[in-house]
Amino acid sequence: MKKVLLLLVFCCFHYNLFAQIEDAWVYLADKENVAASIANPISILTQKAIDRKNAHGVVIDDRDVPVNETYITQLKNATGISVLAKSKWFNAVHVRGSQTEIESLTSFTFVSAIDFADKNLNAKGTKTKPKLNHTKLSKEENNFTVFNYGDATNQIEMFNGDKLHLADYTGDGMTVAVLDSGFPNVDNMTSFQRLRNAGNILGTYDFVNRDIDVYTGTSSSHGTWVLSDMAGYIENNFVGTAPDASYYLFITEDAPNENPVEESYWVEAVERADSLGVDLVNTSLGYTSYDNPNYSYTQADMDGNTAFISKGANIAFEKGLLLVTSAGNSGNTSWGIVSAPADASGAFTVGAVDLNGNYASFSSRGNATQPNQKPDVVAQGQASYVIGTNDVIGTLNGTSFSSPILAGGITCLWQALPEKTNAEIMQLVRESGSQYTSPDYFLGYGIPNLEWALNTTLAFNTDLADNFDVQIYPNPVTDNLFIKLPVLAEKTNLKIYNILGEEINTYDISESINEISTVSLAQGLYIVKLASKTFSKSVKLIKQ
Repeated sequence: MKKVLLLLVFCCFHYNLFAQIEDAWVYLADKENVAASIANPISILTQKAIDRKNAHGVVIDDRDVPVNETYITQLKNATGISVLAKSKWFNAVHVRGSQTEIESLTSFTFVSAIDFADKNLNAKGTKTKPKLNHTKLSKEENNFTVFNYGDATNQIEMFNGDKLHLADYTGDGMTVAVLDSGFPNVDNMTSFQRLRNAGNILGTYDFVNRDIDVYTGTSSSHGTWVLSDMAGYIENNFVGTAPDASYYLFITEDAPNENPVEESYWVEAVERADSLGVDLVNTSLGYTSYDNPNYSYTQADMDGNTAFISKGANIAFEKGLLLVTSAGNSGNTSWGIVSAPADASGAFTVGAVDLNGNYASFSSRGNATQPNQKPDVVAQGQASYVIGTNDVIGTLNGTSFSSPILAGGITCLWQALPEKTNAEIMQLVRESGSQYTSPDYFLGYGIPNLEWALNTTLAFNTDLADNFDVQIYPNPVTDNLFIKLPVLAEKTNLKIYNILGEEINTYDISESINEISTVSLAQGLYIVKLASKTFSKSVKLIKQ
């Protein structure tokens, strides 16, 4: 009886602890030196980040300006408040304290809103979140190396990633950030020696413990397994899908606990990746439920814009990053569907198949709740080969591995097509899918064919349009867009797509009908595709 009583007392105490200590996002009213920072972006971004944004038409705006550190200091000094993470994109900090202590922060004039992780508390009359208004500015040389993939052969050949390697696209010059729970022994394992010797681990950071050590003091080997599928190398036995890319290794997952602060760590890490000029981010993490059930999401919340992490993923997409995300492993559970941030329209979501390309029953499915098709595509996630922390090759199941396996392949594809935007690469991979014309909630657009994606694009870029005088102007455009076709050109179809690859409008163009109105288009980046029987052409269009 005493043991039962003690257990009940502990449970009551645990419940009270949850009831008293809360997590919340505190949104701030403004930032310092916004105009000056945007005018001098090297003060807030690396040159690599600036170059990537300029190359792909990504604006630098107030979201790129850091959070006001003076405000953070004042919040840290508030009674009972711990500041655990910060986000420049949201101009917010993640805090922990009692409900009363957090609500008292509204007394600071610079606090514009408070959003409790327990949504039931937001009905108490706290300030609501503001809409964000943005001020815009007007992961060694191996030439033609033939790899022996060993155990990893099937998982790269499934989407013809090996053909990109044969063409010398192995990730060289591309930068990948891997966000995970820990990378034990990556600093000394033989299977990562090739990566280290090339100087391709560019940096590390543990956002949970706030230090640069991501190799020790962690109970999880998950990040090591994930990284091995992209960057691992054991001669004649195993080759990752992007062995010559450069990598940042970030810990954002607090493995023993489940708390929404991990979403904030993730957003902060992706913001850092963006500022460092990272091209692609792999996230083999997903969030649905938490230790405190009041913080947990419902299936209806997986709408791509409810979870903090999903909203962060959408901003990352706008900033030009390509986010490859695991769909989740809930396919054969009552939850069933994708998790956050895989639900976000800005995330490229990867489900899992077995070695024969059949749906893996654990792979989380999409449904009508998501704003676009989920999963986007699939790769081998059942019996995926990984390298363990002892340099031993083994198999594991999970979309945690189908995601990096394909992420490495996409990195190599983007290396081959550097002029493409993140949105264009994502759409190209979708179009290469085995069931692009008939997607479903199990496999999405199917298994990609990256060789087809590359060859089709190269053929497209060298097509007859290059020999004709095809002009689209003005670009950027405000009102009317003009199209100059070659003399004696046949009737041409013009389609406008948004950055998610969704068709917005279609027109028939000729020498006499050569003007279209863009007044109805929102400001942003679009893709214009022209096609006739004799030529085709694709250009980026900026609407002001």
